[in-house]
Amino acid sequence: MGNGSQVVHGFPHLDTVRSAITALYRRLSAESVLTYAPSVLPADVAFGDSDDLHLGAQRVARALVRHLRLPDARVIVSFREMEHAASVELTAGPEYFIELNDRFRTHRRDIGAALAHEITHVLLHRLDLSFPGTRDNEILTDTVTTYLGAGWLLLDAFREDAVSSQKLGYLTPEEFGYVLAGRAMAFDEDPRTWFTSPQAYHAYTRGRAQALLEAQQPPLTTAGRLGRLRYAKDRRHARDHPGVAASGPFAYAFEHGPEGLRVSFPCTTCHQRIRVPVQGRVRARCGLCRTVLECDT
Repeated sequence: MGNGSQVVHGFPHLDTVRSAITALYRRLSAESVLTYAPSVLPADVAFGDSDDLHLGAQRVARALVRHLRLPDARVIVSFREMEHAASVELTAGPEYFIELNDRFRTHRRDIGAALAHEITHVLLHRLDLSFPGTRDNEILTDTVTTYLGAGWLLLDAFREDAVSSQKLGYLTPEEFGYVLAGRAMAFDEDPRTWFTSPQAYHAYTRGRAQALLEAQQPPLTTAGRLGRLRYAKDRRHARDHPGVAASGPFAYAFEHGPEGLRVSFPCTTCHQRIRVPVQGRVRARCGLCRTVLECDT
């Protein structure tokens, strides 16, 4: 939990974020991921200053447990002085114990964000889905929280001005926006009306711009003119050098096989790589998330 310290911006963790989305689809399946629509609604996690601290925290925790499709286990929330925003005791259940930083006693509107991250830890524990190393595992948790519809709370907890700042989670604000934009495109949602923080809204627009840029790269038919020209040049090079695997400046790569030249590129939804023959217009269906992509190879 950043509180007054300098907030890191940009997209330094995108490779791990994309791997996390792919891992989520592999573990749950496309059909199961789509059951997490719609996102958790602001009214379900609202926390007013007049609400009882512990009863309100329990209410929000129950709403997030329901949203994340966890068994109706009891979540016990307490508050204490600690370095981090929150922690959760991962046991076999049926109860889960979450401790929140004492700071949330007076910053109640962000309690939902902290609980969303910790309850996603419970979900990942039950799914036996993890990444090696604390950093990558926390990035996985932030990514899954956001992609399954509760992480917009983490982005909305981001606030920054000339003298102070607050950010929850391990992703940068723009990376939260990137994941949220990917979910918005896959689930046909528009989360922009949910933000109460102007800084969160701005970070979402930057993340969305990055996600849209990736959805407009060759060999997709949505690619722009300059991208198509560079792709054609790389394709010629690959054909003229059949013994060398050629890769372009973006995420596509050419490879030679028994059936001729093929191009591989990441799915715009789940980021698993797709391979198709280089033979003009083709329609590719991702075998993992079932997204259909129009390509001009």
